[in-house]
Amino acid sequence: MRSIIRAGGLSVLALVVAVPLLAATPAAAQQSPVPFDAQRGVFTFATGLERALPAVVQVTTLGQSEGPSSGENEPRPISSGSGAIIDAREGIVVTNNHVVEGGRKFTVDMTDGRIFDAVLIGTDKATDLAVLKIEAPGLSQVEVVNSDSLRTGDLAFAVGYPLGLDQTLTMGVISGMGRSGMGDRIEDYIQTDAAVNSGNSGGPLLDSRGRLIGINTSILSGSGGNDGIAFAVPSRILMYVVAQLRETGEVRRGTTGAIFGSLNAERSRDLGLGIVRGAVIEDVAPGSSAEAAGLQRGDIVTRIQNRPVSNAGTVAATIGIAERGTRLEVVYLREGREGRTALTVETPSERTAITGANVVMARGASVRLASEGLQVFAVEGGSAAAAAGLQAGDLIPLIDDTPIPGLDELAASLSGEGRRILSVMRGGEPVEIVLP
Repeated sequence: MRSIIRAGGLSVLALVVAVPLLAATPAAAQQSPVPFDAQRGVFTFATGLERALPAVVQVTTLGQSEGPSSGENEPRPISSGSGAIIDAREGIVVTNNHVVEGGRKFTVDMTDGRIFDAVLIGTDKATDLAVLKIEAPGLSQVEVVNSDSLRTGDLAFAVGYPLGLDQTLTMGVISGMGRSGMGDRIEDYIQTDAAVNSGNSGGPLLDSRGRLIGINTSILSGSGGNDGIAFAVPSRILMYVVAQLRETGEVRRGTTGAIFGSLNAERSRDLGLGIVRGAVIEDVAPGSSAEAAGLQRGDIVTRIQNRPVSNAGTVAATIGIAERGTRLEVVYLREGREGRTALTVETPSERTAITGANVVMARGASVRLASEGLQVFAVEGGSAAAAAGLQAGDLIPLIDDTPIPGLDELAASLSGEGRRILSVMRGGEPVEIVLP
C-alpha cells in the first residue's frame, strides 16, 4: 500500500554511474561534462555544493511538555527537520509547515555548532511552507534560482538531517515536474529520486551548482521508507509564498470563481474523452471572472499559463501564486474542440457559501449531489475545510444534527459566521468534522 510521508533523508549515490568511465587525466576531464578536480584526480560536484552547505540548518520544534515535570513546565522537543537560509542579512530560514506545526519554541542548529532561538514569521499549510527568523552574525545563504528552468534528467542533490544523522547529502535526478494529486493542497511538485527520509523535511533540493531549486516536503512510499520517489516545492512557488509571509505573516490568495475537479481515467470514460489529464470545471460562480471568460461547466482545462495541466492541483498552484489582477491564459476542451481564453485573478468573495447550478462551494469545500447524497469532491488547500480535515469523497448527511437533503439546504446551513459541526460518512464510517 502506498502512503504519502512527510519527507526527509539522504544516502549517497555512487557518482560513477553518472559519468563515463574515463582515466583521471586532464585530457579525459576535457571530454567529460562532470567537473574535474585535477589536484586530486577525481570528478566532483563538491566545489559548487560546498558553498551551499553552511546555509542548510537543522530545525527543532519544542512544544508543550506532557505529564508531571520537575520544576517549571518547559517545552520539550516534539519534532525536527531541516531548513535553508535564503537571506543571511535578515536571518531568514525556510522550512516545512509540518516541521514547526504545534510548536511553542524553535531552535536552529548551524553546521559550525552554533544554536540559535528562532521566531516564527508565518506558515502556509497549502504549500507546507514556513518562515523562521534568527538573529545571528556570520550567516551563509543559499542562492535561489527559478525552478522553471529545470528539465527532467537534470542532476539534483538533497541536503538535510535525516534519521538523527548529521548533515547529509544525496544525489539523484529530476524525475518529473508538475506533480500533484497527493492531497488537498497547492501542488506543483518537483519529483526526484534523490534519497529523502524522515528528518529531511524542509531541507533544500539543489542543482549541480549548489543553487536552491526546491524545498523537500514529502515522499511516496509503499514500505514506509525511501522508495526513490520524493517531492519538493519548487522555488517558483517558494519565493512567492516566502515574500507574502515576510510582508504580512500570511498568504492571501485570489480566486477566479471556477470550481475545478481532477480528470482521471474513470471520469474520462464517463465524459467520453480520449485524455486522462486535465482539470474539469465542475461549476462557475455567477458574476465571476471565470463566467466573464466564457468558461462553462464540463470544460476541460488542459493548459494554464502555457503549462500542461495534470489535474486540479496544477490549476490551483498557478492561481494560488498569482497576484490579484493577473490574467492567466487558459486552453480548454469543449465537446472535443479546443478553445482559448484568459482568467483574471480576483479578490475572494466575502460570501461564505457560493451556489452554482449543480455545486455549492463553502469554506473551501466543493460539494455536489451524488447518488449517495451530498458528496465533497474537492477541498481547497489552506481553507477552513482543509484545516478541519474534510476530504474529497466525504458524504454530508447532517450539519449541527440537522438533516441536509439538498444543495440549497447545504448553502443555507453553511452561510454566515460561526462554527458548524458536520456529521460525515467516510468509507462507511461516521466522522465528526468541526468547521471554524
